[in-house]
Amino acid sequence: LQFTEEKLGQAEKTELDAHLENLLSKAECTKLWTEKIMKQTEVLLQPNPNARIEEFVYEKLDRKAPSRMNNPELLGQYMIDAGNEFGPGTAYGNALIKCGETQKRIGAADRELIQTSAINFLTPLRNFIEGDYKTITKERKLLQNKRLDLDAAKTRLKKAKVAEARAASEQEVRITQSEFDRQAEITRLLLEGISSTHAHHLRCLNDFVEAQMTYYAQCYQYMLDLQKQLGSFPSTFLSNNNQSSTTPVQSVSTPSVLASASASLPSVSNSVVTSGLSELKSLSGSRKARVLYDYDAANSSELSLLADEVITVYSIPGMDSDWLMGERGNQKGKVPITYLELLN
Repeated sequence: LQFTEEKLGQAEKTELDAHLENLLSKAECTKLWTEKIMKQTEVLLQPNPNARIEEFVYEKLDRKAPSRMNNPELLGQYMIDAGNEFGPGTAYGNALIKCGETQKRIGAADRELIQTSAINFLTPLRNFIEGDYKTITKERKLLQNKRLDLDAAKTRLKKAKVAEARAASEQEVRITQSEFDRQAEITRLLLEGISSTHAHHLRCLNDFVEAQMTYYAQCYQYMLDLQKQLGSFPSTFLSNNNQSSTTPVQSVSTPSVLASASASLPSVSNSVVTSGLSELKSLSGSRKARVLYDYDAANSSELSLLADEVITVYSIPGMDSDWLMGERGNQKGKVPITYLELLN
């Protein structure tokens, strides 16, 4: 009744003090923007709405969502499969495999970013919305009820005619006033915690920025490594794609990475590249070779390489023609010939 009469302008209402009103609007504002930032971060990290819904459902059921390849990993797998199909010994096949491996690394970095951001940034924001703010809402509702009780008691006091009724009403006003004051104090203390929420969320934001920084630095490094690895292919690639010997190199449509890499390399004719590979493939006895690019061994039978180091290489009967045995001190293992340049 009190609430209805207030809405109709037939009853007075006790106003909250300005400080409490300011704290309430700050809390509402924090909740609104925290929710928006949280939802948009989720969209940024997982653009697929169906995948987001699936993750949400599994989370509510307290079960782990099935692990699936993400988009970079899927593209990487297609590239590797295509490269193997076209032939790892061909320039295009080899380049596809290298690009595919890089895409898969980017996919792994992507997964790491999502996981780190979920723990360090999204979870604290969600905890505020689903925890602290729910408590604030509950206590605020309680404050509203205490205020309605107080104003209803004030209205009854105004309407009381006889002395006994007035005495009872005055007693009721005193009780409802003290209950309202107590609830206002509880609400105020909770709301003043919003400042420490901001401080906590600032630390979480720094963590999120750091996770993004790590991710972009990893991606940049992976692409730099890939560009170095592709460095040996442009000249072959361009020569193979020229339909006639008179076509200028500039008119060939190539990816910018390959084009920029080829611009920095001396012009090598296809026959030279082919003869270099032939020499490596028909290698008898041991020779020194310079490593052209970094190479991470895929398993214990391979040898990891660093660009520009010089190693000893030799062939073993029955070995795949795209590989040689490499030795560095007492370490030895298989090495891919496309990463090597024989020294005279």
